Amino acid sequence: MTQPPYAPPVPPPPPSGRWQPDRVDQVPGTEFGLVQLKVVPITSGLAIGSLIAGIGAILVSGLVLCFGLTGSGPGWGALVAGAFTLPAVLGGGGAITVGLVARRQIRRSGRTGQVRFTGGGVAVAGISCGAVGAGIALVSLALAVVLQLSSAGV
Repeated sequence: MTQPPYAPPVPPPPPSGRWQPDRVDQVPGTEFGLVQLKVVPITSGLAIGSLIAGIGAILVSGLVLCFGLTGSGPGWGALVAGAFTLPAVLGGGGAITVGLVARRQIRRSGRTGQVRFTGGGVAVAGISCGAVGAGIALVSLALAVVLQLSSAGV
C-alpha cells in the first residue's frame, strides 16, 4: 500500500456571492482540504424586538399620562389610565426580559463556525426604553389617581 505523494495546499477558490472562505486546512494523509467559511455577523432579532417593545411601552405610557390628566375632572381618568397602564407595564417588562436574553445571546455567540450576533447597544436601548415606559406608566397612573381623588373632594 503506497501513500500518495504530498500535494501542496490547494488555494481557496475566488470569492463568489455570499460564501467567502476564511482558510483551508489540509486533511492529514490526503490530498484534500477542509474549507472554513467566513461567518458574517448579524444583528440579533431579539435585540431589535426588545427595542420595538420598549418604544411601544413609552408610547402607551404617554396615553396613560394624557388620559389620566384629561379625565381627572370628569372622573373617568384613573379608570382609563389604569386600562392603558397594563399593556405599558407588560410591554416594558417584556422589553426588559427580551433585551436581557438578547445580551446573553450576543455574549455567547461567535464561536468558530457559528453565527456571531451583534446589537448589544440595541439590546441595552430596549432594556432602557422598557424600564422608562413602565416607570412613566406607573407614575402617570399614580398621578391620575391622586388628581381624581383631589377633584372628587376625598
